[in-house]
Amino acid sequence: QLEESGGGLVQSGGSLRLSCVATGFTFKYYSFGWFRQAPGKEREGIAYINRDGSTAEYADSVMGRFTISRDNAENTFYLQMNNLRPEDTSIYYCAASTLGRPTRDPSDFEYWGRGTQVTVSS
Repeated sequence: QLEESGGGLVQSGGSLRLSCVATGFTFKYYSFGWFRQAPGKEREGIAYINRDGSTAEYADSVMGRFTISRDNAENTFYLQMNNLRPEDTSIYYCAASTLGRPTRDPSDFEYWGRGTQVTVSS
């Protein structure tokens, strides 16, 4: 299972850190991703991190503002979001993948959290 936390309401330009705790599977064998989905839009893969944390990839929409990281000792991974914009408002999901190459395709992820709401006011 995956469980997100850390969402909320923040003003434009502010920051939030999302956390995702994993239970029930061997954390170090999985790569992880963060996704978001706004009403009426497709789910967007915004960040990916590989098994040992040596590789991270980002969508252009968040590059330079968001940072994905992981703590294998705590079975937790994170999304640090800085300089938030109103267009970042969405439900954010964490997900786990056994695929051995970088991906932000939702179909490549086996486990999903329930999502946490992030709202950025202008």
